[in-house]
Amino acid sequence: MPNCFTFPVVIKSCGKINASVEGEEIHCVLIKGGFRANPFVGTTLIEMYASGGVVGAAYKVFGEMCERNVVAWTSMINAYILCRDMVLARRLFDLAPERDVVLWNTIVSGYIELGDMASARELFDEMPNRDVMSWNTMLNGYAKNGNVEACERLFEEMLERNIFSWNALVGGYAHNGCFFEVLGSFKRMLVEGDVPPNDATLVTVLSACARLGALDLGKWVHVYAESIGYKGNVYIGNALIDMYAKCGIIENALKVFNGMAVKDLITWNSIICGLAMHGRGVDALNLFHQMKNTGEKPDGITFIGILCACTHLGLVEDGLSYFQSMVDDYHIVPQIELYGCVVDLLARAGFLDRAVKFVKMMPMRADAVIWAALLGACKIYKNSELAELALERLIVLEPKNPANYVMLSNIYGDLGRWKDVARLKVAMRDTGFKKVPGCSLIEVNDKVVEFYSLDERHCEREEIYAALTGLTELLRSSGYIPDLMELGTGA
Repeated sequence: MPNCFTFPVVIKSCGKINASVEGEEIHCVLIKGGFRANPFVGTTLIEMYASGGVVGAAYKVFGEMCERNVVAWTSMINAYILCRDMVLARRLFDLAPERDVVLWNTIVSGYIELGDMASARELFDEMPNRDVMSWNTMLNGYAKNGNVEACERLFEEMLERNIFSWNALVGGYAHNGCFFEVLGSFKRMLVEGDVPPNDATLVTVLSACARLGALDLGKWVHVYAESIGYKGNVYIGNALIDMYAKCGIIENALKVFNGMAVKDLITWNSIICGLAMHGRGVDALNLFHQMKNTGEKPDGITFIGILCACTHLGLVEDGLSYFQSMVDDYHIVPQIELYGCVVDLLARAGFLDRAVKFVKMMPMRADAVIWAALLGACKIYKNSELAELALERLIVLEPKNPANYVMLSNIYGDLGRWKDVARLKVAMRDTGFKKVPGCSLIEVNDKVVEFYSLDERHCEREEIYAALTGLTELLRSSGYIPDLMELGTGA
């Protein structure tokens, strides 16, 4: 006969696979067997009902328990948190006869999930016997809710830090787009040396290198990861492929890919999208067929890479065939990004009418990316009529983005319609917004330097402009003539 150790395992399994009917049947069986009062069984029942959103049934179980230990109280409070009912969760917390550090962390996490960092911090300050996980919970809370400064201050207050503390700081910077700070905190972590980085740390750092174009540091992380035992780690391998591809070294990305004994879907997607991004559409399509032969099932991101490859190769009909295969063969519901890829495929190939017709047939409204793709194609094929339509849509979707006016202005300039160019300049000025200047990132002496077009504030502007002048003269001596008709490009 099943006993008090059997039932929790089966009940937990019911919760994992959302088998609510079977869970209720087992509940009936254990009541008949006399296990209703068992706190271990009762706690598991609370968790099962809570995972299914049946918080009323969970509370009924809690109320029928003769002996409620701190684990049962924690499970019931967590049940209310899962239902986003912090009022009842806090009421039970205040009534709990015993509170251990897990229960305190649970209620603090509940407030963090709702974005109520003030209440979370208030409880955190009241918490007795805080452990390092308590601090990490608050760190992650500040990072998740976008308060990087508070995350930094709390990190500095910590007397003890573990790998999750460092990952919370590094991940918090990455989550909020502070990629320079990601690299800085990683270097500090290595210098202090108390806690070695793990694969999660290295993946975040490699992603930051990819975003900043910090190739030299990315290469160093590659060697370092292998030296500390992460050679063959699939997560680091995936991050390396992405980093090398985005930093322009696709051959290194292929070497990492070919050297991986274990490949998952992200591995295949990273290399296929990387090859497509580098214009190596044939290689991307060949790898896609290899992927299918290995039995790996593609997803929407795979097909974004495939459609991008077809766009670079001008394979319009093949791209449309892949799009239909995605729906028919793999039952993938296309998201707007995939529809955007098809619009770009048609528009770049010059089939502007087909692209507009496709936009009208989409099950959702076209976003700014799709209309911008059409506007860009209009410049190539000098279609001012469609460009005006695209700009109308973009003004509604992105009223604060003057770059759209610049694009149409360039089209008018190519057609010699100078009155329309002047009219658009006035319209762009009346918006009160300026086009964001071009920004360059260059890695020098293990640091990533950022500067903008016509940047007079940079501390090394004299050296920068001297180098740019020399490069311009060198280009002109080789026969390059800059296109000065590109208005307001910020290049």
